[in-house]
Amino acid sequence: MLVLGIETSCDETAAAVLTEDGRVLASVVDSQVAIHSRFGGVVPELASRRHMEAVAPVVFAALDGAGVGLEAIDFVAATQGPGLVGSLLVGFSFAKALAYVRRLPLVGVNHMAGHVASVFLTEDPPAFPFVCLVASGGHSSLFLVEAPARLRLLGQTRDDAAGEAFDKVAKILGLGYPGGPLVSAAAQGADPAAIRFPRALLEEDSLDFSFSGIKTAVAQHVWQEARAGRPVSPGEVCAGFQEAVVEVLVAKLLRAAAQCRCPRLALAGGVAANERLRALLAARATASGLAVWLPAPAWCTDNAAMIALAGLAKYDPGLPSALDADVYSRSSFPGGLLAV
Repeated sequence: MLVLGIETSCDETAAAVLTEDGRVLASVVDSQVAIHSRFGGVVPELASRRHMEAVAPVVFAALDGAGVGLEAIDFVAATQGPGLVGSLLVGFSFAKALAYVRRLPLVGVNHMAGHVASVFLTEDPPAFPFVCLVASGGHSSLFLVEAPARLRLLGQTRDDAAGEAFDKVAKILGLGYPGGPLVSAAAQGADPAAIRFPRALLEEDSLDFSFSGIKTAVAQHVWQEARAGRPVSPGEVCAGFQEAVVEVLVAKLLRAAAQCRCPRLALAGGVAANERLRALLAARATASGLAVWLPAPAWCTDNAAMIALAGLAKYDPGLPSALDADVYSRSSFPGGLLAV
């Protein structure tokens, strides 16, 4: 059995072909960084238009890369939400049309469930249950992953997501877009203790996140230095900011593992590609006797292989196809479980 995955939740148009056992035959991603970088962030209307131009070529490039035609595909999995509604509509509508014409089942996939599934693209995936942190431009959430399609929400951001904070700090410093890799690069070699920004840990035992305050603290620091006529060191600002964010992410993940009494941890999402976050988590998890699974950086950012894999976990030939389903901008958590 072969599954075709399609992902268009934000500013990457992606398609992938996977086998029934999760082997990736092809994965193609069309990035929109060049389109949005001049605006310092994603412009939803421009993202939707680019998806309309790219979705068909990307899908057929993935099929060509896998060496198969549409007749070999057994079902289609596509991101249904959360994300930018216009972007989601392009990919999900294309998937609907493709499934209808080819008389194939269609599975709608939750984007966060896709990020969690990326952990299983590693050679030696974790056993269930494990605690997973999904950190990206739109999400900072902690899940207890009890089964392939059973994700229990433990905590989430109350305001800005971690990746969003990286983007905003990069914009404050005039570094460009996307902010994550640019802030990380600027922080290389700088002293993370030179400027100490606040760590928002919220209430005792809380597993929620808040990153709006640190963004404000960075803006205030830059403004105060400029007002005093002192030069701002982008490297020191980035290093101090990055350290504050990754310390909170690691502390919350370790706290979640302790509360759930779970010895297995995982990272997912675009921020999971951050080298400092990966290094700090690995060191502190080892010190605590915990095991950590880290997807390769290529599987951390938005891609369709993770969507196809999540679709495989959700697919049931006895269930109706999602041809009449609609996209959604936000996730729901009935009973504390992610509606995957």
